[in-house]
Amino acid sequence: MGLLNGGRSRGGVLLAAAAGTVWFLAAAAPAPAAEPKLDARAAYERSQAAIGGSVGEHVLTDQDGLPLALAELRGRPLVISLVFTSCSTVCPITTDHLRDAVVEARRALGPRSFAVLTFGFDAGRDRPAQLAAFANTHRLEGIEDWHLASADSDTTEELLAELGFSWRAAAGGFDHVTQTSILDAEGRVYRQVYGETFPLPVLMEPLKDLVLGRVTRSLAPDDLWDRVAFLCTVYNPLTGAYRFDYGIFFGIFFGGLSLLITGIVILRLWLGNRRFAKSGRAT
Repeated sequence: MGLLNGGRSRGGVLLAAAAGTVWFLAAAAPAPAAEPKLDARAAYERSQAAIGGSVGEHVLTDQDGLPLALAELRGRPLVISLVFTSCSTVCPITTDHLRDAVVEARRALGPRSFAVLTFGFDAGRDRPAQLAAFANTHRLEGIEDWHLASADSDTTEELLAELGFSWRAAAGGFDHVTQTSILDAEGRVYRQVYGETFPLPVLMEPLKDLVLGRVTRSLAPDDLWDRVAFLCTVYNPLTGAYRFDYGIFFGIFFGGLSLLITGIVILRLWLGNRRFAKSGRAT
């Protein structure tokens, strides 16, 4: 992966096993010799240590120059993509790939099943105008519940620390981990996704967990249907898409029906035997 800046190029690649994919250390330009380089292992450990931690209710500024409180995005999962708008290579590729993955995930989980936030972490240059231009360039404006925002330096540092994100200033840009964070409905970090072009299931599976849930104790029809949808929504590697597998659905339905009929038959036999036993004692 080569990243260009002022006619010079450099590839920075961090290979780490995480969520079944590869993650990358991106650079906008060669860092000065005095600047410490990111340590791959330390950056990965910091990122993973953030899982389970809560993100504060920070107030950001969106692409229209309006305040955007993270508290407004609570109540459903939130996907946070961390970029800087002046990046010419890694961040654009990541954003375009995430856009396509989000469209596919919402097709399976529902249009309002989760929200997305592209956060510009260059506090000095990621202003509303730059965010709006970034949204236009990468065709994000027409996507529902996709927000772009930035913040002042202090808020930015706090938010990135809570997300376990590692970055270093470099000449003309930043060295940073290519990281997308998935938060649950309460604002806790649930999963980290690494890499520019991660496989769709790496994003989709944790969202399935959060939106549909692995376990439900409720017998409410909506909760039971979510459980069935969780089990029957499967990934087809041939098409690269998720779909509802009606074969699994009918298998669950007829399996449950078979168990119900078997239970009724056993109950009737047991009741018949009890009545026979009582009549035998009576005579």
